Amino acid sequence: MRIEGPITALATPFTSAGDIDAVAWKLLLDRQIAGGIQAIVVAGSTGEAAALEDGEFEQVLTAAVEHLAGRIPVLAGTGLQSTAKTVAQTRRARACGASAALVVTPPYVRPTQAGLLVHYTQVAEQGGLPVVLYNVPTRTGCDLLPETVAQLRLHPQIVGIKEARSELSRMQALVALKGEDFAVLSGDDPTAGASMLAGADGVVSVASNVVPATVRRLCELARAGDAAGVAALNGRLGELLSFLGVEPNPIPVKALLAQAGIGAGLRLPLMPLSSQHARTAVAMAKECATLESSSAAAAAADPTLAAAAAIDPALAAGAAVHPTLAA
Repeated sequence: MRIEGPITALATPFTSAGDIDAVAWKLLLDRQIAGGIQAIVVAGSTGEAAALEDGEFEQVLTAAVEHLAGRIPVLAGTGLQSTAKTVAQTRRARACGASAALVVTPPYVRPTQAGLLVHYTQVAEQGGLPVVLYNVPTRTGCDLLPETVAQLRLHPQIVGIKEARSELSRMQALVALKGEDFAVLSGDDPTAGASMLAGADGVVSVASNVVPATVRRLCELARAGDAAGVAALNGRLGELLSFLGVEPNPIPVKALLAQAGIGAGLRLPLMPLSSQHARTAVAMAKECATLESSSAAAAAADPTLAAAAAIDPALAAGAAVHPTLAA
């Protein structure tokens, strides 16, 4: 299995009553396909996995697998605080039809590097799915070091890593480990372009929830070595990426999705976007539509990219809305 290019860490849409919004979920999935996204992550931290019941985890994952019908890989976030629980969650994801498991380092526990080596080896051998490692020390309190990754990458069931640290030196150390059977993915939107210019295979993005075609375009430019193009597009994305960080993820991105009729809130302890950012959210929603239109047009002007991405300019720009808002 090869995982590369633009990958969206999907938010999970809820109804105003707090239930999974199945209609909005399918709309969000359709917008990812229309924007040229090449894989998705279901029930990661952006998807509020910690707030999902076991049945809901299975519901959203099964719905995604069935709706996408093999068009792109579906990764499931299965990392939990213990190895046994992570193996069990990975097996559950396999039963739902997931293509691979995105496995974060055990949060809060702070294992040693030796512990991480055994943890990931057991998940790879017992979980039943290809494993993508996930390192995000700011959320877990644990840093998966390149030296440990160098050992883990030799396991045939471990197929890549999502690295959320932003330092270029970290990405360069990981890029030196990549190969045909092991992908290196950025997990940091602001530095994703630079990471791909340095050799990363793609990005697991939060921003692509709302600007999938634009993130696809960024990946194409970076992987083609177009540093000037990456810098220009990053400049246009700057305000949006800053907005997505004004409060903890996924609060800002869900505020933008809500304006498109995709979901109506979060689950406690996460709260809706603070009122002080409300005007900015409205402006950013408009900017998302502008970015998507221009990115879809740029893709359409490039025959190779247009054929590969199959970007639908209207849907990627957000023309489709939740049926309850269509009237």
